[in-house]
Amino acid sequence: MTMKDNPRSMKPPFLSFAPAWLKTALLLLLLLPVLLALFWANLNFARLSPGGSDFLVHWVGTRAFVLDRISPYSDTVAVRIQTAFYGRPALPGEHELRVAYPIFSTLVFLPFALVSDYTLARALWLLCLEAGLVLLTLTSLKLVGWRLPPLLLGLLMLFSLAWYHAVRPLVNGNAVVLVALLFNLGLLALRSRRDPLAALLFALSAFKPQLTLLPLLWIALWALSLRRWRLALGLPLALALLCAAFLPFLPTWPQQFLGEVLRYPGYNPPGTLGSALQALFPAIGRYFGYALTAVFLLLLLAAWRKSWRSPPLSPRFLWTACLTLLLGQLLGIQTDPGNFIMFCLPLVWVLDAVRRRWPARAALLVSAILLLLGGGLWWLFLSTVDPTGQHQQHPLMFFPLPAFLLAGLYLFPPLDAPPPPAAPAAFS
Repeated sequence: MTMKDNPRSMKPPFLSFAPAWLKTALLLLLLLPVLLALFWANLNFARLSPGGSDFLVHWVGTRAFVLDRISPYSDTVAVRIQTAFYGRPALPGEHELRVAYPIFSTLVFLPFALVSDYTLARALWLLCLEAGLVLLTLTSLKLVGWRLPPLLLGLLMLFSLAWYHAVRPLVNGNAVVLVALLFNLGLLALRSRRDPLAALLFALSAFKPQLTLLPLLWIALWALSLRRWRLALGLPLALALLCAAFLPFLPTWPQQFLGEVLRYPGYNPPGTLGSALQALFPAIGRYFGYALTAVFLLLLLAAWRKSWRSPPLSPRFLWTACLTLLLGQLLGIQTDPGNFIMFCLPLVWVLDAVRRRWPARAALLVSAILLLLGGGLWWLFLSTVDPTGQHQQHPLMFFPLPAFLLAGLYLFPPLDAPPPPAAPAAFS
């Protein structure tokens, strides 16, 4: 008997016996040089390219609230933010850079707001968002049950950091990356039936409520259909507790927040599908927008009805989650193409569906789609961008990705996809 044939001579790798904490520590040790190099690059970028307006707003607002006990919704804080960005208060017609998130969003920005140097805080925030983009892609792959070969995984990870809808939130410091990641983590918690954890993750994802309003409503209704009371009741309870926890510190924050929400569209570019269409087609765009909104609403309600009582993370459930994430931003709620990184899960669903439909050509087709999406969106942005006014993106940027994903979701309905792999013993 040779050594190869003798089972006792085949010693498994050391890490197969290592505890989970040791594996995690070794992984972090291996990643440490990469993270340090990335942080150094971020720091140099932050020094050479001042900006990050989305992060600046909440960094100043959180510092004012935590350190100075001033309402982040006040005119005093707005002038601080504008002075930091423009060097003076905003002029009529300029972006007013006001805080328009619910007060519990300060929990997200607090660790960075405690760093007094804005450039350093922004570099750390960029590192957080970059890690969030990687984790967002990995959790999306895990949700659809897709294991890519190394070369294709590398291409997808490069795409996830370099395509237009990832770079824009990085440059602006938009926290939408963390919103999408928290929502994905909530879905993963559902798969292992850790409903209280899922409720908390979903509630935390609501710190940009316009992005998660409809997805969380659907999650709550779905939970009611299956009588998963810990989720159905835990989600609104977690949201209520997050809101109520700040009332002793700022009792009038709900009214002030609502005032900022109503004020927000007045100093922002077209932020709905209808307003983008109206900007492109002044005569008929508004009516076309109304018609599309009605159609999308009917599609969404039909999908919700079909997903009633569907098992968690079944093909029907996951497809409906993707459709709700997509249409939730196309129904007249104020948004921006900079928030379209929320569509990472629908994009991975469509790419996986292409792979399942044509397995022999999967690598070629998926690579071609990634290259076309990546290059096409950058070409459209650069060829239509307004070089004045903070390089404002054109309303056309509202359409390519949602159109592609909507077509893909209906070309590959959930019945075409096998169920995802069995749930792990514990959520990780």
